[in-house]
Amino acid sequence: MASEPFRGQKRKREHHHHHSKGGTNPHVNVIQKLDGKITTQGGPQSKSTLQESHSKGGRINQREKAKSLQAVREQLPIWRSRKDIREALDQNDVLILSGETGSGKSTQVPQFLLESQWCKGQIAITQPRRVAAISLARRVAAEMGTTLGSSSPASRVGYSVRFDNSTSPAMRVKYLTEGMLLQELLRDPWLKNYSIVVVDEVHERSINVDLILGFLRRIVTGEAQGEGKREKRLKVVIMSATVDVESFVEFFQTGFRKIEEQQKQEAADEEEDNYSESSWSGISTSEDEKAPLQKDNSIPVNGNVTKALLRFKNKPRDKSDYITINGKVINLVPDRSKSQQKEPCLGQPNGQNEEYRTLDTKHVATCFIKGRQYPVQVFYMPEPTNDFLESSLTAVFQIHYGEPLPGDILVFLTGQDTVEALQKSVEDHATGMAPEMPKILVLPLFAALSPAQQAQVFLPAHGYTRKVILATNIAETSLTIPGIRYVIDTGKAKAKHFHNGLGLESLLVKTISQSSAIQRKGRAGREMPGKCWRLYTEQGYQEMEKTGQPEILRCDLSSALLVMKARGVDDVINFPLMNPPRRDGIENGLLHLLTLGALTERGVISSIGIQMSRLPLLPSLARVIVEGARNDGEYLLEIIDIVAALTVENLFLNPATEEKREEADTARAELTRRQGDLLTFLATVRSYAAENANRKAWTEKRYISHRGMQNVMNVRKQLRSLCQQQKLLPPSSSLKFHDYDEGPLNVSEDISTSILKCFLKGFHANTARLMPDGSYKTFVGNHAVAIHPSSVLFGKKVEALMFVQFVFTNKSYARGVSAVQLNWIGDALDGGEIA
Repeated sequence: MASEPFRGQKRKREHHHHHSKGGTNPHVNVIQKLDGKITTQGGPQSKSTLQESHSKGGRINQREKAKSLQAVREQLPIWRSRKDIREALDQNDVLILSGETGSGKSTQVPQFLLESQWCKGQIAITQPRRVAAISLARRVAAEMGTTLGSSSPASRVGYSVRFDNSTSPAMRVKYLTEGMLLQELLRDPWLKNYSIVVVDEVHERSINVDLILGFLRRIVTGEAQGEGKREKRLKVVIMSATVDVESFVEFFQTGFRKIEEQQKQEAADEEEDNYSESSWSGISTSEDEKAPLQKDNSIPVNGNVTKALLRFKNKPRDKSDYITINGKVINLVPDRSKSQQKEPCLGQPNGQNEEYRTLDTKHVATCFIKGRQYPVQVFYMPEPTNDFLESSLTAVFQIHYGEPLPGDILVFLTGQDTVEALQKSVEDHATGMAPEMPKILVLPLFAALSPAQQAQVFLPAHGYTRKVILATNIAETSLTIPGIRYVIDTGKAKAKHFHNGLGLESLLVKTISQSSAIQRKGRAGREMPGKCWRLYTEQGYQEMEKTGQPEILRCDLSSALLVMKARGVDDVINFPLMNPPRRDGIENGLLHLLTLGALTERGVISSIGIQMSRLPLLPSLARVIVEGARNDGEYLLEIIDIVAALTVENLFLNPATEEKREEADTARAELTRRQGDLLTFLATVRSYAAENANRKAWTEKRYISHRGMQNVMNVRKQLRSLCQQQKLLPPSSSLKFHDYDEGPLNVSEDISTSILKCFLKGFHANTARLMPDGSYKTFVGNHAVAIHPSSVLFGKKVEALMFVQFVFTNKSYARGVSAVQLNWIGDALDGGEIA
């Protein structure tokens, strides 16, 4: 079994520079304890999560830890470039920093920049995922000889991830997820607390990264307008191991050129104005070109009349800036004089604002860090595999039987379902191993796990044991799992694609890019020479795309547009993005926000939209929460329970055999609600919360994911706390609602109806009616849709449906389905969302 899939396999050795000290003998144990921290002899790893330990005399002195780690830092390839990095930012505002995996970028750059004279504020370092932000913060705190985050007011290093903020008043270095930086932009659009913002792992091109880059460009180049500007320039560092440097340089240079040209034009206009007062005209003199709903936007200044929108001088508004919905004309690019009365500053000629600065010294610098991790041997399949799970199972045991310890295994899979399936297979096969073989400890790693569960993968295995980590692409970048020496790359990942015309989201398994394959391979060589088994052919690798498609080109844009609107970006059409999405995608996203009530008819964010933007949820779910908070939030706790359940995929397990499926249906009968999935989720969460004896046994009996329910309870707690912070819920001490942790399992018909009507406020576009032939067609678009087999309403016929997801796998399915009445849908549409 051990050698079957790789018989006659191709081997490719990749030669790279590596450190001469240790790490050349694959049979040498290079993992050691260094003052209570996990590190290596020959290849110090900058991103390892450190395990706290206690000596006989108590906790090891932090300064001694930092001193012992100093030698480790000095061995990193990036160490010799520290002066170049500081000098680059001394002379420029933007630095594009690329370097091979393991060079030390994520931990060392903020520490280098702390020594710069101009760095008086904090340094923010963004990470794609929370587990990376937390682990990196721990490492840097140890290297700096300080406690972490909120453990002490004197802590100099902290982190901020969703629902977990560990910071201190003395903090100088802050690791945070991309979403949290966007939340900070909501409170402080100029990021005044920071001297430097470092955007790490930009090659992933998530939608949050693209938005952050756009906001940072507006700040650093002067494109952003408004009062409250920064007194000192913001420095920006863009980092990745596999980054297209030229594209990022051009992106920022375009912003600088735009402002330079604008300044030249304004200087020419000012000179012209000295000869003719007629140059102080408005945006247009044609009545046909005035914005619908627009009134005279003149503002009196010192007794004279001056048009407010001088930056559009002599440029008629494009009629395509307006769209029509149900006979109402809606602004795509609203009149900024109405939404932001303080812009532009009319106290200066031509409305010129003070933030337009000279750009003589503003440039974009680039830097490449030479040197990388240890060498990695790459193995390819001789022939393509049809079953990557079976091939992964075989490869795991091939490595376990054929490769020496130490050396743990990291397997890249597509999602929670494949992780859990392979975990069961590996554990089943491991029971039949010979007694003299090392034991196998299988640990999952995916986003839906709680932080405590994710942290398990960083702990060393005890005794004669090899860890096998089964992960999604959460482990592809940003973090290092100590001890990993062998990587199995399936070459697959799940990717979401949103189809604007259908409003349909597909979540399909796709082939990864070469960039992702390189990142995955790099996990094997962080601490010692490694090996990577690619479960695809070498030709298959050559045929992969160089880089993946940016998320902003394949997703629903409503979340991104809400982020922009809430942060003062009215002209979303011209917001700087590296890869601007199609206009129809922007229009559909704006229409969605409009129907949710997040925008007014003038395209300005509404009070409902502001509340929605403060919740880390999709706009539709955020709208449901806001709706549930009305009328004293009578049903908001129930809604939070349902929303928490919706954050977990595959809460109800799908047994393999027909007999087991019937057994599962019988066991879940007490939880099933005829109204559909949402009320079934509510009953499940309540019943689980009320179980005080053995929750794991409770879930196993009902074929419910225990791990998933633990995560639901965690999200539930966090959402309650967040709603209290946002004053959508009263403080826990004064809650007048039922505490369903110990309350009755059933809710009344009236409460069920009220809950579903709240959900209709967010999902009225996701509704379908029963057709005479027994099929369902959506109200919006008249598309055929089927109830997903996992739904409790599968096979049932009701007059109308509301669903949370419209997805495509092998056909178009509705998921998270509930039965509703036709008149409810009409009430939701007529309820005044467009205001």
